[in-house]
Amino acid sequence: MNPLALVGHVVLRFLGHVGRLTIFAGTALSHCLRPPIYGRLIGHQMIEIGFYSLPVVGLTAIFSGMVLALQSYTGFARFSAETAIPNVVVISLTRELGPVLAGLMVAGRIGASMAAEIGTMRVTEQIDALSTLSTNPFKYLVVPRLLAGLLMLPLLVLVADAIGVAGGYVVSVYKLGFNPSVYINSTYEAVKMLDVVSGVVKAAAFGFIIALMGCYNGYYSKGGAQGVGAATTNAVVSASIVILITNYVITEMFFGT
Repeated sequence: MNPLALVGHVVLRFLGHVGRLTIFAGTALSHCLRPPIYGRLIGHQMIEIGFYSLPVVGLTAIFSGMVLALQSYTGFARFSAETAIPNVVVISLTRELGPVLAGLMVAGRIGASMAAEIGTMRVTEQIDALSTLSTNPFKYLVVPRLLAGLLMLPLLVLVADAIGVAGGYVVSVYKLGFNPSVYINSTYEAVKMLDVVSGVVKAAAFGFIIALMGCYNGYYSKGGAQGVGAATTNAVVSASIVILITNYVITEMFFGT
């Protein structure tokens, strides 16, 4: 195959995946707005995505806040600007690190789980059995996961922001010698509502992306155990890449000049 044909083959294959993903997302969204809605399944997915992801997101957030405070101190000490550390910690966490790190960690945990579960159902023909029993697979499998991801990621990010700021506070006060009341006042003065809102909007978008990529790759998996493994890998990688791209787009919308 000559190079031009190879490039064309890759481009056409990519466009085919984008088109199929777009149709999949549109179909899923249309089912989100129409009954029946399986509330019990949505609640189960909310617990799975939100509650069970809290430990890993919390650990990531607290150590990110601690490292951010240490690194900021190392850099700002050269210019005698240590008082800016509370501002840097809270703004970095609420705008960027909180949503992005939480999204990537949840993508690794939940995106892979969704792809593996739905992919196994596909290769074992359980999805076909749902259709035979007059149960729409999108209603039963996709919609609960999309809604749960859309609702729970913002809550996880808010918790991650608070934990990350607390980690920065602990390092700044007990290791770097900051005054506790001054640090807290500086944090309150630095954070703005727009910072928190932008992080929550990013989190909602990331939650939808994680669930969409997990469901999409699992739904169209094929080839037995090997196909399920490939779908799981593709779900995590594609969700992570789209999260980073979407992060830039939303940041440009909120803070671009």
